[in-house]
Order: sequence, then structure tokens, then C-alpha cells
Amino acid sequence: MFKNVKPMVVTLFLLFILAGPLAAQEAGQLSPAKASLYKIAMIVGGAVIALAAAAGAYCQAKAISAGCEGISRNPGSAPHIRFLLLLGLVLIETLVIYSLLISIFILVINWGKYV
Repeated sequence: MFKNVKPMVVTLFLLFILAGPLAAQEAGQLSPAKASLYKIAMIVGGAVIALAAAAGAYCQAKAISAGCEGISRNPGSAPHIRFLLLLGLVLIETLVIYSLLISIFILVINWGKYV
């Protein structure tokens, strides 16, 4: 898994560096460069929520698996494990919802400001 992280980080870094000149346009009417910047913002917003949902689903699956394994090993502590499992699942899901809200804010602010 960690072999794929480094090329992904380098690709994202280069994407942000190369997209920098698009943000250096003068204020005023919507130029084609800004229009392409908004298209990139929409793609990045969609990618952010997709990655957050995928990571959240993976973490939830691992948490449920570990919770079931813990309950099967020690059935007497099932209420405690169940409480901690549900608390962890709620916190994981709130992180996904926060990323959704952030991506919506980015898209709404960019499109509402210049269009």
C-alpha cells in the first residue's frame, strides 16, 4: 500500500504547482483561464469526496471486523466493545461529512464569486 502513496503525493504536488499560474489572473470578467480553474475545482472537489468516502468505508470495515473479532473472543465485554465501535463509526462518518461540506463550500464559493 505504501508503494502507491509516494507517486500519488508527487502527482498531487505537481498538479497544484502547475495549476498555480491559473490563479494569477487579474480580477474582472471570467476569462478562459479562470473557467478552466473552476473546472479543475469541480474535479478536485469530486475527487476529495470520493477519496474521503473510500477511506471512510475502508476504515469502517476494519473497525467492524475488529469489533466482531473482539466480541467473539470475549462475549462478556460485548456492551463495552459495541459502544466503542459505534462511537468510532460515528467519528469516521463525521470526517466523511466534513469533507463533503468542505468540497461543497469550495465549489459554491468559487462559482458564486465570479459567475
